[in-house]
Amino acid sequence: MTLKELDVWFKSFLKPELYPQDPSRNGIQIQNSDPDNKQIKKVAVAVDACYETAVKAAKQGADVLFVHHGLFWGGCEPIVGTTYNRYQAFLKNDLALYAMHIPLDANNPYGNNYGLANRIGLTNLQEFGQWRGMTLGVKGELSKECSVSELAQKVLNPNETPLKILNFGKEKIKTVGIISGGAADDVYQAIEQGLDVYITGEVNHELFHYVKESKMNLIAGGHYQTETVGINLVRQKIEKELGLETVFIDVPTSL
Repeated sequence: MTLKELDVWFKSFLKPELYPQDPSRNGIQIQNSDPDNKQIKKVAVAVDACYETAVKAAKQGADVLFVHHGLFWGGCEPIVGTTYNRYQAFLKNDLALYAMHIPLDANNPYGNNYGLANRIGLTNLQEFGQWRGMTLGVKGELSKECSVSELAQKVLNPNETPLKILNFGKEKIKTVGIISGGAADDVYQAIEQGLDVYITGEVNHELFHYVKESKMNLIAGGHYQTETVGINLVRQKIEKELGLETVFIDVPTSL
């Protein structure tokens, strides 16, 4: 499979055309030396396109790095300093870069949000959370009521801990809204819809008292930790459907 063929395959289910307001330049961001003919044998996946993930992917023998956060966000910038070093890490290793931002948050079932919903056993799933006219997240119900701390243990992998838990709402929770990553402000939508708990990646100082006064529960699982979900679901799909070798490049940020 060539890079151009892989591009068609990714777009067939991630459907970036459904998210025209996404600032990310979704798709091939850096091609390889021969995108029409060079055969892709190994795909690395990572949350972020940065110098470290590029170097580690190249050392693992990857032909392409699939990421959630790419290098191109609509504008342009001089290729100097850190930016030059990042690009050079891809180019000198003939490593292609492929990015999917909002499509990887919103996809059902391979995205971050539906992946988290399935991880915690959420049922009666419905679309949730609007941003720039795009629906990003998911909401639903737990099979049985539990405490916020019990739910937090299900959200992340066993070796991970939440960034922050704001436990200001019901002691026993049933309804949940999820938007991964940097979606703290969307807690407003969860409160407006009467949900018992909101799961996201980060939370900021300005929201603390609003969440408290609204008697809301919020689990901030970490921007990075809540967004390893989608890339790994796609990684598994690559192995199963394309038969390509894959590797997860884990470069946590603790944020």
